[in-house]
Amino acid sequence: MDTIRLPRSLFFLSIFYGGMVCIAGVLGNKQVALGPISQIGNWVGVGPLAVEAGIFAFLLLVSVSSAVAELHGPDTARRLVVVGFVPLIVSVLLSVLVLALPASPSMAPDRLNAFALMMGGTPRIWLGGIIAYGISQILNVTIFSALKSGGGKLLWLRAAVASVLSQIADTLIFVSIAFYGVFPIGELLVGQMLSKVVLSIVLVPALIYLFVAIGRSLDRRRALN
Repeated sequence: MDTIRLPRSLFFLSIFYGGMVCIAGVLGNKQVALGPISQIGNWVGVGPLAVEAGIFAFLLLVSVSSAVAELHGPDTARRLVVVGFVPLIVSVLLSVLVLALPASPSMAPDRLNAFALMMGGTPRIWLGGIIAYGISQILNVTIFSALKSGGGKLLWLRAAVASVLSQIADTLIFVSIAFYGVFPIGELLVGQMLSKVVLSIVLVPALIYLFVAIGRSLDRRRALN
């Protein structure tokens, strides 16, 4: 019987991708200042820029899906994004279950309250995160691959453009679903978009080069074995 040999690069990047999908929501509980970059917000009247820490996991997701598209084609990258719904949805459902289970009487109240504060979320926030993940990640892969098929050979430029546009879409979708009607979202949208655009330009091209290099190295080692 013939066996299917999964490329080492795809195996490694898929495992890494699944981990980032699960941890992004947890990291999002902390707001992070952007140092000198924060002052950009003052220039447009929205105050110092800050971003939820989950953006770093999401930028890694963008980088990994783009690296998979570069190494194995856009169809494989889109399948990776779709499969990513599994750990994302399971982690949400598991969080809901654990929050509903009674705590041990020996658990300190401050720890219990801190856990509930970190892991709790409204259905709108969870729904917004799931929808924004799927649309923004598919959009990223589509734009990244379309720029290549259109003759764009500059990996760093394709990476930056695709990441910026997908992160703008991610912010619009998530903030609108999660918070529209709860409070005015104009400044939040502008601030989050600026933050994510800056981070996408600064971080994503280098990360994609790194993941592509790791992937090619892993595949070369398998070819030599």
